[in-house]
Amino acid sequence: MLNNVFIYEQRLGIPLPNIEKDWDEFSNEEQHEILLQWEKIRGRIPDRIADLEDEINRKQAELNDEDDFPRSCLLNSQISDLASIINDLWLWYRMNQNVSMKEHN
Repeated sequence: MLNNVFIYEQRLGIPLPNIEKDWDEFSNEEQHEILLQWEKIRGRIPDRIADLEDEINRKQAELNDEDDFPRSCLLNSQISDLASIINDLWLWYRMNQNVSMKEHN
């Protein structure tokens, strides 16, 4: 019923909302279903962040032992990219907290 409301975002590793019509154009049942689906996705964000933090920690440990300058630069770039993904995930997690809270009221 609600195809394409969430589209997988490769960089973040989670589906994100892709709502192309006004919220009020959805029936109450559709709104409820969308909010439930988002809450499930949103609930996985902290686990996704933890996985990325583990990856950062592995890369930092590798960086500590790395003597090759180009390889060090690559690791630093990868760590920076992962940190950026984490930041974006937290933004999605927090930004949509108000929507999730509406569902419980």
